[in-house]
Amino acid sequence: MRPESEATAERVFVALADPSRRAVLAALAANGPATATDLADRLPITRQAIAKHLALLAEAGLVIAEPGERRRVRYRLDSAPMQVAQQFLAAMARDWDGPLDALRKHLDG
Repeated sequence: MRPESEATAERVFVALADPSRRAVLAALAANGPATATDLADRLPITRQAIAKHLALLAEAGLVIAEPGERRRVRYRLDSAPMQVAQQFLAAMARDWDGPLDALRKHLDG
């Protein structure tokens, strides 16, 4: 995997490591684009905490900030970085399949 793809995957994994960020992503996936205030109304997280989580999610490329009415920023999901992380995991799984099959045959034999 290319270094830039690995860096993208790392940012995604860091972002997904926090349950609050996963909750923000799940809310956006379920309800579509939203502001930090909208998300604070739906989640048991303060608006300030949501804003910090959204900033990290934006750095990871998982959300895109779009200007809205009255200077309100709406956030929407971007699946491209998640696809890079999925490809990283798929490649890792392929690398493990051979050695695990060999171990299984050795232990069964």
